[in-house]
Amino acid sequence: MGARLAVFNQKGGVGKTTTTLNLAAAMSRRGLTPLVIDLDAQAHLSSILGEVPSSSQSIHAFFAEGRTLASLVRPTSFGGQLLASHSELLKVDTMFGKGPNVLNRLKDGLDNEFPARHPVLIDCCPMLGVLSLSGVFAAERVLIPISTDFLAVKGALSLEKTLGALEHVFKHRVERRYVLTRFDGRRRMSHEIAGDLEKRFGPDLCRTRIAENVAVAESPSVGKDIFAHAPQSRGATDYEALLDELLMSGFLEI
Repeated sequence: MGARLAVFNQKGGVGKTTTTLNLAAAMSRRGLTPLVIDLDAQAHLSSILGEVPSSSQSIHAFFAEGRTLASLVRPTSFGGQLLASHSELLKVDTMFGKGPNVLNRLKDGLDNEFPARHPVLIDCCPMLGVLSLSGVFAAERVLIPISTDFLAVKGALSLEKTLGALEHVFKHRVERRYVLTRFDGRRRMSHEIAGDLEKRFGPDLCRTRIAENVAVAESPSVGKDIFAHAPQSRGATDYEALLDELLMSGFLEI
């Protein structure tokens, strides 16, 4: 499952969806066909890609109607595949509880329908519940974007505790990497946060930092990944470098 990655932080606005989108687009530029799964009921990723289908054509139908994942997949503008979200996903927690059957449903579906080396990126919702845990269970590897502000760091530290608590379920440590987003090298606080996280997380903190960048911020509003919107921008360079780091470190195996 080294080709599957859940992107998660227990705080919104940290670049989770943007990171999922741009890593997938970077993979596509290398000749891969990544599957992107939008597990956030806000459906921001699906909206960026122009795909917010009916509930019966979204991943909600996989959970609620027993539809296969393959029957719900649709192509994306950058050459990948999308399992789109829907607001009805909000009901999944109350429909199924948190038993092992529902938490493993996405993992089992991916195991059955997609080859082991098929790259999968899962955009998790920022709340800890069935959906986000399903993403973690399916991937067993988590990328945690942290914008350089106090509340985002607090969310990451909460998630670190959550992942630690899951170790008795997985019977091993959940592999994780933290990546700094919206990093402004002109601000002392950015460097202070980076230094603090390096002490806390050591090699689990990516060396690559996603700089504060106008092109990265505006690309979702025009429905494009950073490479389609501004291929020469600092943001495009940063996301290429992040993919390189994840691959060279063995965190991603594709």
